[in-house]
Amino acid sequence: MTLGDWIHIVLLALIQGLTEFLPISSSAHLILPSQLLGWPDQGLAFDVGVHVGTLVAVVYYFRAEVWRMTRASLAALGGQSSPEGRLGWLVILATLPALAFGGLCNTLVEHYGRSILVIAATTLIFGVLLGWADIKGTRVRSNETLGVRDALMIGVAQALALIPGTSRSGITITASLMLGFDRQSAARFSFLLSIPVIVAAGSLKTLELMRSGSETQWEMVSVGAVLAAVSALACIYLFLKWLDRVGMIPFVIYRLLLGAVLLGVWFVS
Repeated sequence: MTLGDWIHIVLLALIQGLTEFLPISSSAHLILPSQLLGWPDQGLAFDVGVHVGTLVAVVYYFRAEVWRMTRASLAALGGQSSPEGRLGWLVILATLPALAFGGLCNTLVEHYGRSILVIAATTLIFGVLLGWADIKGTRVRSNETLGVRDALMIGVAQALALIPGTSRSGITITASLMLGFDRQSAARFSFLLSIPVIVAAGSLKTLELMRSGSETQWEMVSVGAVLAAVSALACIYLFLKWLDRVGMIPFVIYRLLLGAVLLGVWFVS
């Protein structure tokens, strides 16, 4: 591998880690280097590695909550109800729309949804929605009040994130804010909701990798996974620490600027 390959790997892993949990769309930022700069695709193994890295980060950060939710969710099967068990089952319920939409429309999205114009449009549209939800949302509810209807609505919103540029965390936080949840509750539920989604996406890519039978450069995958994990963990920590202070407007501004640049690139190309 050349020095250029290593630079690409480091930058792409950092992009994955930093953008997976911010409301700015990791998929858009990973597509753009190849679209705008002509960077080569690092392959399925690298995709699996960085997904594992971000999964490790979010599970580690929320390890106490994940453990309580898992234990309580299993106990709920035996009739022992608890707020943690209810939250665990609501996370699963909210994941179902994305799994269904992904199974039905993944090929269509892959074929038509990765153009710069689509990414520019979704970046702008869902950026504006995020700003509107942050300004107009009442922010009076916490996750203790989360119900089945809320989980389904947030889950349907999450399904839209299969379209590049939408942002999974962005659209789920937007939906939660529209439903009246405070910023911390919206973000924490979004991050917990990412765990089964990342597991599903990583498992699908792993199956594709096994079927392809291609050689795996494990040093590349390992470096990508570690960098994605470290950057994602730092991102989660800082985002939740600063969220109530800065709100969503800085991310909205970033999305509007990025969308405008992408539109400019599309019109002149």
